Amino acid sequence: MENKTSKYFKYAIGEIVLVVIGILIALQINNWNEVLKAKKFEQEIIGLIDQNLEQDSIAMSKELFSAKLAIQLTDSLLSQVSRKIYTSNLDNWMGKIICFERFKSQSSAFEVLKSKGIEFISNNELQLSLISYYDESLFKVYESLQDVEDSFQTDWNPVIKEDFLDFKWKDFCVPTNSKNFFEKPSTIVLFKIYRDNRNGTVNSITSSLKKLSEIRMQIRKNKT
Repeated sequence: MENKTSKYFKYAIGEIVLVVIGILIALQINNWNEVLKAKKFEQEIIGLIDQNLEQDSIAMSKELFSAKLAIQLTDSLLSQVSRKIYTSNLDNWMGKIICFERFKSQSSAFEVLKSKGIEFISNNELQLSLISYYDESLFKVYESLQDVEDSFQTDWNPVIKEDFLDFKWKDFCVPTNSKNFFEKPSTIVLFKIYRDNRNGTVNSITSSLKKLSEIRMQIRKNKT
């Protein structure tokens, strides 16, 4: 009886050990699968973020061109007006100056990443760069563009209604009397304020494009 009891006991211990080993193996396989899933998600989301960043780069480059053109034309206009030259080309220049741009970042992939957890990105440096771009750099871009739009709505809208004979968005602005319009000190001040707001846009977009380029370089390194 003692021998049989001992055998049964050893058998039971062996069964328990086998079950534990089986559970551990199953857990390990599950962990491997989870790691593979996480790695696959990381690669896919980084690829989508890179596509979004490329779209942002194209859109911001267009906004940067418009802002720089507006600054250049403003300087030309102020120079010509200071010499009391009121030719019709001023109307076309003002069409490009007295306007504003709107920009919307393509951030859908980053929003998905945030909902899943930023820690899915294994590269800590890339994590920080993405947070810096989407939460800081883009905020400054939106803020500077909003300054330009607010100035248009607050400062230029009343002028357009009161002093302009004709107006076509981003095409031309025709004052009722060019000489009277440009010889008002308040007019010159408005152009200078608008130019300063545009300078803010140029600075914020230039900084964001630099950050964006750095992130895309990190992404390429991360793939290798």
